[in-house]
Amino acid sequence: MTRAIKTMKIRGAPVLGVAAAYGLALTASHSKAKTRENLLYELESSAELLRKTRPTAVNLFWAIDRVLKKAKQTNGDVHTIAQAVVQEAQKMADEDVATNRKIGEAGAKLIQDGDTVLTHCNAGSLATVDYGTALAVIRVAVKQGKCVNVIATETRPLQQGARLTTFELQRDGIPVTLITDTMVGYVMAKKLVNKVVVGADRIVKDAVFNKIGTYSVAVLAHEHGIPFYVAAPKSTFDLTRVSKGVIIEERSPEEVTVCGGRRIAPEGVKVINPAFDATPLKYVTAIICESGVLTPKEFRRLKS
Repeated sequence: MTRAIKTMKIRGAPVLGVAAAYGLALTASHSKAKTRENLLYELESSAELLRKTRPTAVNLFWAIDRVLKKAKQTNGDVHTIAQAVVQEAQKMADEDVATNRKIGEAGAKLIQDGDTVLTHCNAGSLATVDYGTALAVIRVAVKQGKCVNVIATETRPLQQGARLTTFELQRDGIPVTLITDTMVGYVMAKKLVNKVVVGADRIVKDAVFNKIGTYSVAVLAHEHGIPFYVAAPKSTFDLTRVSKGVIIEERSPEEVTVCGGRRIAPEGVKVINPAFDATPLKYVTAIICESGVLTPKEFRRLKS
C-alpha cells in the first residue's frame, strides 16, 4: 500500500485517507501477533511507514490517527482488535461516498443552468472512494437538469486533468473541453468561464493546498471577477496550522523532464517540481463541504 501511495497509483486526498486506513487493516488482518501489545506495535510501525509516503494531504494523517485510536480503544483479544480495524476502514470508505454526495448537493446550488465551470487537476471518483468532490458538484448539477459545460486543465506534469478528469466527464456524458494550464487566463479573458471549482488536499487557517497551479487559477479568477470555489470534505480541514507550517511535497525531476517515456529537456537541467501550492483564502469565494457552503470568514471561525 505504501508503494501504491508513494508512486501515485493511488492519488487524491480523500482516497489517500481511506487507502491508508486499509493499509492498517491489511496489517491487522495479516498479523501473526499473539498479544494486544504486539499487534498495536505492528500497527504503529505500519502507520509510521504510511505517514512518510506523502506529506501534504492531511486526510492521510487523519485516517491513520482515526484507525489507531479505534484499535487502542477496542477491548478484547487480537482477533477482536483486528476485526475492529478492518471494520473502521470499511466505515471510512462508506462515509467518503456519502460525504461526496453531500458535497455535490451543497455545491450544485451554486451552479446555474448554462454555466461553464473550470476545474484543475482531478477531484472526481478517481480521487475519492466514489463520486468525487469538485466533480460531485458538477455531477449533481447535471442530474438536477442543469446544462453545465466543463473546461479541464491538463495539469502538468502528470496530466491528471487530461488523463482522468476528461475521462470521467466523457464517461458521464458531460461536455468537457481540455486546455493547457497556460490557457486559463485566455479562456477567462474571453469570458468562456463562469465559475471555478477545485478540490483540496489540505485547508489550513489561511490557505488552501491543492495541485500545483491552483494558486495561478485562483489569482486569474480573482482578476476576472469569477467565483472560485473549493470542494473538499471536512477531513481535509487542518485548523491547527497556517500555510507556513505545511510541508509541500517535492517530487522527482523526471516527472518534468520526461513525458510519455521520452525525455523533453536536456540532461542536467535543474528542475523544481512541487506537487502542490498554497492559495490564500482571500482568493477563495467559498469552501463547499458536507455541512454546506462556508465563506472564508465562516471557515476561520471553526474550531479544531
